[in-house]
Amino acid sequence: MRNHQVVSAWLEQELAAGRLAIGSRLPGERAMAEQLGISRASVREGTRVLEALGVVRAGVGSGPQAGTVITGNPALALDSALRLHVASAHLPVKDVVETRLLLETWAAAHASPDSPALARAALLLDEMDQHDDGPDGFLERDALFHVALAEAAGNVLIGAMMGSLRGSIAAYTQRLTARLPDWSTTSDRLRTEHRAILDAVLAGRGETAADLVRDHIEGFYREAGVPRDASDSFRRQALSITMPNT
Repeated sequence: MRNHQVVSAWLEQELAAGRLAIGSRLPGERAMAEQLGISRASVREGTRVLEALGVVRAGVGSGPQAGTVITGNPALALDSALRLHVASAHLPVKDVVETRLLLETWAAAHASPDSPALARAALLLDEMDQHDDGPDGFLERDALFHVALAEAAGNVLIGAMMGSLRGSIAAYTQRLTARLPDWSTTSDRLRTEHRAILDAVLAGRGETAADLVRDHIEGFYREAGVPRDASDSFRRQALSITMPNT
């Protein structure tokens, strides 16, 4: 194990044992170096890695903001990893479609009608109707709408994964949008579909909401010229795990 990885392993043990928690401050560099048997430079490097992953926030100076505080932001780490993977490996379209179908249909089926995230989703739809700022503005609100739906399911990890996935494929989605035959027609259709999805969730009709989300996602890719079989292979699997147990 590299020296800077010792810091990560130690923090994981402390969190698991309950000796540290979100909001706790890490010991100073000197104390950690002595406790872990590594150099202060290694402690500093390990802390910087954790900060990049969104696990801690490093403060400077003195006062209440000083020191390194455990923040726990899994979306930031996932976002960074996914962005690098998309950029370096050219993530296959089929993988993107399958992952979106898996996460978003499950989330729609399990979303709570009482979730505060749905109020944010409704506000985003109102903004889409009120502001005609082209594909870029629409897609930004669209991404936030889908993330809000995922968060309404109450699964923190699913919400974080959705936020990261949507952020990592933003540029890819914009490229697909440029291939659409008529953006105005497509955006009008998407607005209508968004409203129907939200209405189904608010009414507690999870199965209907999941079906609408599935058609919504597949319809966009199909209209953008992505082959239908890019998502068909996953449809049966997604259907089998979407609904809550009764």
